[in-house]
Amino acid sequence: MKPDFKPFRAALAESGLDPLTANGLEVLQINFGRLCNQACLHCHVEAGPGRREMIDAETLEHCLRLLRATTIPTVDLTGGAPEMNPNFRSFVAACRDLGRTVLVRCNLTILFEPGQEDLVGFYTRHGVEIVASLPYYQEGPVDTQRGRGVFEKSIEALRLLNDVGFGQVGTGLRLSLVYNPAGAFLPPDQGAIEADFRRELAARHGIVFTDLYTIANMPIGRFRTHLERTGAYDGYMERLIRSYNPLAAERVMCRSLLSVGWDGKLYDCDFNQMLGIGCNHGAPTHISQFDVEAIAGRRICVDDHCYGCTAGAGSSCGGAIAPDETRPKPAAQ
Repeated sequence: MKPDFKPFRAALAESGLDPLTANGLEVLQINFGRLCNQACLHCHVEAGPGRREMIDAETLEHCLRLLRATTIPTVDLTGGAPEMNPNFRSFVAACRDLGRTVLVRCNLTILFEPGQEDLVGFYTRHGVEIVASLPYYQEGPVDTQRGRGVFEKSIEALRLLNDVGFGQVGTGLRLSLVYNPAGAFLPPDQGAIEADFRRELAARHGIVFTDLYTIANMPIGRFRTHLERTGAYDGYMERLIRSYNPLAAERVMCRSLLSVGWDGKLYDCDFNQMLGIGCNHGAPTHISQFDVEAIAGRRICVDDHCYGCTAGAGSSCGGAIAPDETRPKPAAQ
């Protein structure tokens, strides 16, 4: 990083937000491991078919003990492809038995992997919310980012989900899409790109969905490697810094979310997890040591990659976090 880049903590201080602290716990996000049937260009987890890190049954039992002892409303399951973990289905069922909302971050093509033939039925029976990655509504950008043939399989998967009620009005089966930019720029306005996706997916493929979330590509992991290889890293960081939004910083997801790594270690977010920046400043560091009060009011660990969550309308696992009118004027793309 260039020495004249303003440190993220300096931006927080100017906004009156340093140190950044948690203000509760609404989401328990659990990384099921880095094994995945895809190896996407933008993946900050650097997941792929050759990875073997996976959460075990003992660590998941610690997560269930925490859920039984609290009223945390939402459990957010991610990976890699979380469905590839052998403990995935029993854990989803246990969370639903506790009355928790379960979000599964699904890459869609997992529906066609061997052994996953009944996955759609499983999702339907347990009423999970599917948060599905779909970088664009056209084949070229999707296959460039995620691999040849991924778009066609994704469309087929969305049709299967629509057929059983996911994304359909009145069914209660939520199907949210995730849009990531294909390059070194910020996501467009979330409402505008959602309208584009609704129009184009319906017209081209007869597909409907519940919501669309825009998520900025974080300058870490595989995407950072791509930026550095193409000479775009400095320009991307400058764009993020110029677009820093104090309201987005105030609303960042880490203030109400806790991330559990595949090995049970605790992090303020999935991005910190991938960088090995664990919970600190006296907060518990492993799920087996969980303390509700210490976690719910902990000091958040930040670094310069956090500009990715606070640029423009902000970015979170649930999409944009600040109204469009609060966004700084965008830098030239």
